[in-house]
Amino acid sequence: METAATSTQYGWNAPETPTDLRHVVLFGSEGAITRTSLDDAIERELGTFAPDAVAVPGWSSATALAITRWAVKHSIPVIAMSESNAWDFSRNPATEYLKQRIAEYFSAGLCTSDGQAAYLLALGLPADAIFRGYNAVDNDYFAREAARAKGSAMPAGDHGQLPEAARGRYFLASCRFIAKKNLGRMLEAYALFRRDRRDDASDWPLILLGDGELRPALEKQRKLLRLETHVHLPGFRQYEELPAYYGSAGCFVHASTTEQWGLVVNEAMAAGLPVIVSDRSGCCPVLVRDGINGYSFAPDDVAALVDAMRSIAAQPEDEAMRRASRALIAEWGPDRFGRGIAAAAEYAAGAPTARPSLIARAAMALAVARTPLR
Repeated sequence: METAATSTQYGWNAPETPTDLRHVVLFGSEGAITRTSLDDAIERELGTFAPDAVAVPGWSSATALAITRWAVKHSIPVIAMSESNAWDFSRNPATEYLKQRIAEYFSAGLCTSDGQAAYLLALGLPADAIFRGYNAVDNDYFAREAARAKGSAMPAGDHGQLPEAARGRYFLASCRFIAKKNLGRMLEAYALFRRDRRDDASDWPLILLGDGELRPALEKQRKLLRLETHVHLPGFRQYEELPAYYGSAGCFVHASTTEQWGLVVNEAMAAGLPVIVSDRSGCCPVLVRDGINGYSFAPDDVAALVDAMRSIAAQPEDEAMRRASRALIAEWGPDRFGRGIAAAAEYAAGAPTARPSLIARAAMALAVARTPLR
């Protein structure tokens, strides 16, 4: 069940729905939602599924909270799918106390890493109620389509196609252009990387896919650093366009100052790319092996990012790193998610019915009132 057909944050096209999967969209756009209409839509639609359990994406969206309240009201167990780590942001003790009370609504949790599991444990879920496999992408799709792209024309840069000579030898990033993605520091590091390189547009250029509020600032910084011929900003790309970039790149870079996980790293690794990933990304300790399939770095350490870029560019043959990425990500695909959610549902169905305390109900009401609808 999806909240809205279009998003104010992402411009993704609607995917095709498998014929054996029932897919319900509650609203045409996020702008049409009110608290009353959301509750009414969930009451109208969710009951028709007659679920044994419901899985919600955490506790930070209005829809997740509304579904959680509906399910507990109807004595249906709730699985909290969570990618939060204790270190993601500064934690306010009062807020954490309220989250612990809201966790009384959950019968089980689904996460991926030890850090995510530890946070669910700190919120009060029993260890045996926490299952793994949440952060997954369609590995087979990205592997297959990236391999197909290797024999196709190079994808677009700022001015037409990227040079053929850059095939397998360019840095790629894909994200929203917002502050936490750390793109300004990435450009800073890339400018230092270029200092000892030849002035050739096909020599390890940097491609930044995406769009967002910081695009004008990034364009200005690119100009000030005299990187117009080496840094490309082709804009936002749809899901089906991504493999053309993954399949022709040489390395994927993810520099966020904080990131609960970072599914773009899964995509890049499934496509067989070495990766350079900030150690403030939740996926880093799980998916990155320094010197094996890439490098990690502290997001405020420009010199470390430069060194990682230089190490990647200095390797005459990176096939070993590509193989390592594919092997590491193979363990974290849809099959693992399926096993995890099935085990969580079985556990939740056999657990005692959630009976939130009065304080928990008050905490939930406060969270609902303070959570934006979009």
